[in-house]
Amino acid sequence: MVDVKKLIGSVPTGLFIGGEWRDAEGGKTLEVTNPATGEVLAKVADASPADGDAALTAAAEAQAEWAATPARDRSELLRKAFELITERADDFAALMTLEMGKPFAEAKGEVTYGSEFFRWFAEEAVRISGTYMPAPNGASRLLTMKQPVGPCLMVTPWNFPLAMGTRKIGPALAAGCTMVVKPASETPLTMLALAALLEEVGVPKGVVNVITTTDSGGVMEPLIRDPRARKLTFTGSTGVGRKLVEQSAEQLLRVSMELGGNAPFIVFDDADLDAAVEGAMAAKMRNIGEACTAANRIYVHADVAEEFGDKFSAKMKAMTVGNGMDEGVTVGPLITEKAVKNVKRLIESAVGDGATKVCGDDEVPAGGHFVAPTVLTDVSPTSDIVREEIFGPVAAIQTFTDEDDVIKRANDTEYGLAAYFFTTDFSRAMRVSEKLEYGMVGVNAGVISNAAAPFGGVKASGFGREGGFDGIDEYLETKYVGMTI
Repeated sequence: MVDVKKLIGSVPTGLFIGGEWRDAEGGKTLEVTNPATGEVLAKVADASPADGDAALTAAAEAQAEWAATPARDRSELLRKAFELITERADDFAALMTLEMGKPFAEAKGEVTYGSEFFRWFAEEAVRISGTYMPAPNGASRLLTMKQPVGPCLMVTPWNFPLAMGTRKIGPALAAGCTMVVKPASETPLTMLALAALLEEVGVPKGVVNVITTTDSGGVMEPLIRDPRARKLTFTGSTGVGRKLVEQSAEQLLRVSMELGGNAPFIVFDDADLDAAVEGAMAAKMRNIGEACTAANRIYVHADVAEEFGDKFSAKMKAMTVGNGMDEGVTVGPLITEKAVKNVKRLIESAVGDGATKVCGDDEVPAGGHFVAPTVLTDVSPTSDIVREEIFGPVAAIQTFTDEDDVIKRANDTEYGLAAYFFTTDFSRAMRVSEKLEYGMVGVNAGVISNAAAPFGGVKASGFGREGGFDGIDEYLETKYVGMTI
C-alpha cells in the first residue's frame, strides 16, 4: 500500500524553470485539496506573470540545442521516462486519486494509458522524415524536411492529470520542441512529479518548464502574445478555448485545441444488449463521468429500451461511492463543490422537464464532493442536461425508432468530439460512422482513447489531433527546399 504522507512529501512544490526548482515571485502559494475529504494535501508555488516569462525565456534559450539533439537521443529519454512511470505506477495513481478523486484502480489505468504516449512517441521520434522528387520540368529537385515548431505553451486540465500532460509533452519532446506546461491548479501534484521524473531521466535544463498558478489568464495571456512562443496546445472547455484562440490570433500562433464534448451513445434494436450496457457503463462512468468523451446523451431504440434500462440501472445502482483510495470504491468525488451543484442542477432541471429518476437518491459519504450514480429516463430533448456537458455520474436516456432521426438528433449540437453506437449490422456500422459529425466514433466500444490513434474533434470541440501518427505533426513545420541541378 502507498504511504500517502511519504508520497506527498516526495513531490516538489516549486516552479520548475530552467532545470531548477524555485519559489514563485513573492513566495506565493496555492493549496491542493483532496476532493474526497476536503483535506489540504500540499501547498505549491503560485506563479506570477513574471514567473511565466522566466519559464518561456528558459524554453526559448534551450530550443536550438534541443532541436539539434539527435532523434535517437530524444527517443531514448522518452523511453526511459515511460519505463520509470511504469515502475512507479502506484505512486502516480495515488497522486491522481488524492488530488482529483478517481478510484485508485482507475487511476492505475490512466498511468498505463498516459505512459503509453511516451513509448509511442519515443518510437515516432526516429521516424521524422521528408520527401524528394524531381520537378515536373526536370530542371530542379524538390525536397521537404520536417523541423520542430519551437517553444510550445501547454495548458492541461484537471480530469486526467497525467495523460493530458504526456499526450502533449511526448510528441513535443520527440519533435525537438521545448515547452512551458501549466497544469490545472486543482491537480498540480501529478505534473510536478512528472517534471521531477523527466529531470531524473536526463531531459536537459529548460526543455520542460512547469508553472503552477491560480492566475491562469494573467500568466498565460502574455506568453500567448509573446513572439518567442510558436505553438499553443490547450485541453479544456470550449469557452476558454475560444478566448485563447482569440489571443493567439495576434501573432498567428500555431494552435491545437481539444475542447468540450456532448457525446451521443446510440443503441440500435439489433445491438448485443449486454455488450451495449457494458459499453455504456464505460463511456458514461469512466473518470466519474468527468470526461469530454463521456456519453452525455444516451439514445436507445424503443424496442429494447426497457431491457437496456433495467440492466443499465442495475449496474449503476451496484456501484460504490466513496474515497477513491478505499478498497472497493468505484465512484469517487467530483472535483469541486461547484461541480456537484451544477450536476444536481441538471438533474433537477431534467426531472422538472418530465424525466423519471430511476436511481440516484442513495446517501453519499459526508465531507466530500459526492454525487450518487443517477439514471434518468424519458428525458426531454430540450432539457438542459441534453444541451450541456454533464461532467458527472448521471446518465440521461432518450428513445428513438428511426435511424435517420437518431443521427439527426445526435448531430444536433455545436460539439463534435466523440460518439458511440452499438449494432450488429455491418452496413449500418459503416453508414452511421460516416454520417456522425464527430472527430472520433466508437462502434461497439465504450472506450476509444488509444495512444496509437488520433484524438480530437470537429466543430466547437476544437481542431488538431493528439496521439497516433498525426500527433507529432502538430509539433513539426514542413520546410520546402528547391534545388537547381
